[in-house]
Amino acid sequence: MLANKTVLITGSTSGIGLGLARAFAQAGARVMLHGLGEPAAIEALRAEIAGTSGADVRFHEADLARPSAAATLVAATEAAFGGIDILINNAGAQHVAPVEDFPIAGWHTLQDIILNASFHAIRAALPGMKRRQWGRIINIASAHGLVASPFKSAYVAAKHGLIGLTKTVALEVAETGITCNAICPGYVLTPLVENQIASQAATHGLPRDRVIREVILAAQPTKRFVEIEEIAALAVFLAGDPARSITGAALAIDGGWTAR
Repeated sequence: MLANKTVLITGSTSGIGLGLARAFAQAGARVMLHGLGEPAAIEALRAEIAGTSGADVRFHEADLARPSAAATLVAATEAAFGGIDILINNAGAQHVAPVEDFPIAGWHTLQDIILNASFHAIRAALPGMKRRQWGRIINIASAHGLVASPFKSAYVAAKHGLIGLTKTVALEVAETGITCNAICPGYVLTPLVENQIASQAATHGLPRDRVIREVILAAQPTKRFVEIEEIAALAVFLAGDPARSITGAALAIDGGWTAR
């Protein structure tokens, strides 16, 4: 389906990003993995994805909290594969605190990784996409890009900003064969959410299963986590030609959360 296409996925050595990498490799795309972590573990992941899919899978490390890192990552991908056809901005971070107690450094870190890095990556990737008159930009936003929750000011602000960036880019490139969309998942059982479950269990003195149902999934009507494979399937569809008229959209995959 995506043979001869190259995809760069930020934050793709765990969680949603790793699921995206596996799905795009299975769809025939060349994949640039990205993330921070232990080199041997990342190489094992790279080899596993390449071995099971037959895809050309490579890895580049970049600290997206640094303004220049996203452009460097794009340049490295273009050098490795000859261009980027599909850019998926997925890297994320989280910190939970009341606004008046929110650490200033934490605020800036979340903006840098979620919003600013996405801007820098899109800015760097667009010239090549425009030359080829084809491209797909997929921003992994969140239900928190559409609605708010208390104590997540930096995350909610960054994800709302990411959706605004998505719409603006879509309008700018509408006649160039490039689409730009945001996927807005509800709660997914990722390492990030596992940490939140543990924190909430300690805060409220509740067992894990009650925290999941009464705290984490309280706003998610299905009362089940969104599966990574569901998000990946939507992303693969958005990357294909049948989705060429879908652009500027913020697509909720949230178990009904934002239908309320």
